[in-house]
Amino acid sequence: MRGMSRLNPSPTPLIEDVLSPSMKRSEEHSSKYLPAMTLEPVHMKKISELAQRIDYSFESEEPRTATDIYLLLEELKVEGKTVLKAVDRLFRGRVRTALMAQCKEPYPITYACDSGSTNPRTYDSGLFVDFCHCALASTPTELELQRYRTIVCAAYTASQRATVQESDAWEFFDAGRGRARLIKIEPDELKKKVPDLVHNMAMYLAESEHILFMLEKLEARQAKKDKEMDKEKQNDAALKQALNPDLNPNSSLENPLEESFFIMDGPLYPKQLMYWLVLEDEEVRIYRNKHSEKILQNYIDIMDHFLEKNAPVIGFVKNPGDMQLMDAIRKRGEYLELPWMLDAQFFKKVLSPEQHFSGPKQEEEKFRGLENLPRERRRPDNTFITYTNWFLQPNRFYERLLKDSSPLAARELKHKFPAEDYAVSFFMAYLPAKDMLFKIEAPYGLIKNENLRNRIVKKVLFDLALNSFPLTLTKADHVAKIRKVEREVIDKQFVSMKPDITYNDLRWKKDYDI
Repeated sequence: MRGMSRLNPSPTPLIEDVLSPSMKRSEEHSSKYLPAMTLEPVHMKKISELAQRIDYSFESEEPRTATDIYLLLEELKVEGKTVLKAVDRLFRGRVRTALMAQCKEPYPITYACDSGSTNPRTYDSGLFVDFCHCALASTPTELELQRYRTIVCAAYTASQRATVQESDAWEFFDAGRGRARLIKIEPDELKKKVPDLVHNMAMYLAESEHILFMLEKLEARQAKKDKEMDKEKQNDAALKQALNPDLNPNSSLENPLEESFFIMDGPLYPKQLMYWLVLEDEEVRIYRNKHSEKILQNYIDIMDHFLEKNAPVIGFVKNPGDMQLMDAIRKRGEYLELPWMLDAQFFKKVLSPEQHFSGPKQEEEKFRGLENLPRERRRPDNTFITYTNWFLQPNRFYERLLKDSSPLAARELKHKFPAEDYAVSFFMAYLPAKDMLFKIEAPYGLIKNENLRNRIVKKVLFDLALNSFPLTLTKADHVAKIRKVEREVIDKQFVSMKPDITYNDLRWKKDYDI
């Protein structure tokens, strides 16, 4: 009996015997669910020390402030080509949210187009497939418009023997309000980036086709309404002329058409698809697919429609992830200390409320009543929306290439206006209250008109002041979204194959998918 006390031979107590009732309940709970916290205080203390060490290193003043770098954007050139330049003059503005929300709606009707996707689905047969479903919403709401839908399914398999029955034309359903099409990506067109490009082909074809489809419907409806209005106005004019022969017969005919504002979800053009069409890559030959050129032509046709009518259209980018400007500044070789990787990080900094106060930091804090508050409680001024001037982006980087920013960079396409009019122009808007930055894009041919570009800015700021996000785009997102239960139904239609799932699909699907 070596090693055991003769006075107290009782065995070591089990862990269950020393746990308190509350700890036992916690242990029972964690056996059914993931533990609420796997890091103990000692671990969190060390992580906090590491985080603070990083934080302290950023307290010193930057060698070149965001404001100084912003001045470079008046005209930014790389390799002799203009990457970015200010339209009119370089400035940063701000509006008080409460006052902006009280303004009159700049446009009586707003349309927004968005799409929902299953995201690329993979199956044990080697099939990649993505269903994209596109819808249009409006403010004021028109339910009849929302019934019109466009559905595109893109399919890819690496097998030369597998056959996919591609649609020859649009298949109409729901009394002509819906259109659907199945497109095929050939095995020799993709050797990598398969999920991304299957998704891009489905999404961009669905969105561009649906916008053109709806513009045609809206134009026909407007023409009918105009004809009825003209007839009514002519009758009114004839009656007034009979009652007052001295009246100018043309004076009563001046009644401008109802104006509308059109929002596209995301960038103005299919940038990811354009990237792979411009680059020569032996493993990505999506340019061989007939639908790739059709997609680019669709976007030029959309711009032609709005340029002809001088009507506003924007691409509303919710999560701008570009690095073009920061890359361009680094390529100049002058500012190696540039701390930001993403353009959005830079614009957030330059649009932060404290950057708008030109005086010393202490005077700014005194002005805002913050001088007596500890550092961690000095929050930014959330009562404003800040924004930049418009910028023209005539060229963009495609790895080492520097080419146009419109689809004309990738293909010889039919267009009605000078190539410069299709170049991307944009301004940035920042909401300090939500710490959200948005990029608003429009074709340069529209915003050359000072009155129109100012109205576009006013409309965007009005929508952001009301809801922190364009309400009509929220409606379109709600209508177009393909939800989890619907994706599961789609999976069940493939009876001869099973979804190719991973451990992460099982781990996260139920808790985080909707």
